[in-house]
Amino acid sequence: MKQTLVVSLALALGAAAGALAQTTGTPSASTVQSAAATPAIVTVPGMPPVVDPANLYSETTSAHLGTAVRDALPRVYVPHVMSNDVYVIDQATRKVVDRFKVGLNPQHVVPSWDLKTLWVANNAENTTKGSLKPIAVDDPYNMYFTPDGRSAVIVAEAYKRLDFRDPHTMALQSSLETPDCAGINHADFSIDGRYAIFTCEFAKSLAKIDFVDRKVVGYLKLSKGGMPQDIRVSPDGKLFYVADMMADGVFVVDGATFQEVGFVATGKGTHGLYPSRDGRKLYVANRGSNKIHGAARGKGSVSVIDFATGKIEANWPIPEGGSPDMGNVSADGRELWLSGRYDNVVYVFDTQSGAVQKIPVGKEPHGLTVWPQPGRYSLGHTGNLR
Repeated sequence: MKQTLVVSLALALGAAAGALAQTTGTPSASTVQSAAATPAIVTVPGMPPVVDPANLYSETTSAHLGTAVRDALPRVYVPHVMSNDVYVIDQATRKVVDRFKVGLNPQHVVPSWDLKTLWVANNAENTTKGSLKPIAVDDPYNMYFTPDGRSAVIVAEAYKRLDFRDPHTMALQSSLETPDCAGINHADFSIDGRYAIFTCEFAKSLAKIDFVDRKVVGYLKLSKGGMPQDIRVSPDGKLFYVADMMADGVFVVDGATFQEVGFVATGKGTHGLYPSRDGRKLYVANRGSNKIHGAARGKGSVSVIDFATGKIEANWPIPEGGSPDMGNVSADGRELWLSGRYDNVVYVFDTQSGAVQKIPVGKEPHGLTVWPQPGRYSLGHTGNLR
């Protein structure tokens, strides 16, 4: 089936029609066994159930491509902050097969909660022209969705605010001020959907948000952090891993107590975090620079953390240097796609060997998404699926 890209409310996924994505296949014996050994998770109303309490990523393996994405062409969508466009890469041929203009300063390509739409978040830095093409919204640096799918959460970074909007029309529902979270940026949700932890890029801290009562629970200043970036929750939902671009590593935070409990040194300019499809590993993109606007061919690399031990099991430097930033893992888990922020390329890492290929793209690629991705629903960013 031919897939047509339409830039209107967003990038329409031509193959996505009908019901929400549903899990396909049957749980493996190991999934059933681990789920039986762990107490069931009581989620917030409207949130899909947690199938395996020991691994909240259990439904994002290649066997779980839902009906909403099953016929989608395997593509990678790359937004360029400086040239205001999106490139489309064929995953198989590694060729750019399409490109189109979007709004000002596109930062991330974000899958919708129901997996039917890819939104381009154009935050229009230092202007009032932010948009989710063509809908005007305030400073959409990043975008998430409530676990029940009833609200899109626009991360209005410049305003220190979260805007809750209708996930389809983007009509404003409510706003939540986060006054002590300068540079509110990336987030991940608790296993039960009751709270999320956001990074505060310019405050050296984190903000814990109660998503039931929609209020700030508190802030946590990181011990030696300078610029926290991406954040991802562990498979059992107990720990949150926080990439810090100044600390050159990943902080480990207990979600329930909201206390820092560890730190893993990874590489220079630690930035993006992506779980493996089986939920056993965490791929850490080290951007190779501690600066927001770094130089090309820095000491960029990818570190691989074992979730079970919390230790690094591999490190993949980029030959001749580079700047791996944001992206995601392919549906089959065999490849890790990352934008090369300062080098105007996209990297494709082999997740078994760490070998890397480079694909030339436009100026300053950022939050690319790999599509399709397996899972039942999206919590946002470049594909935080569960």
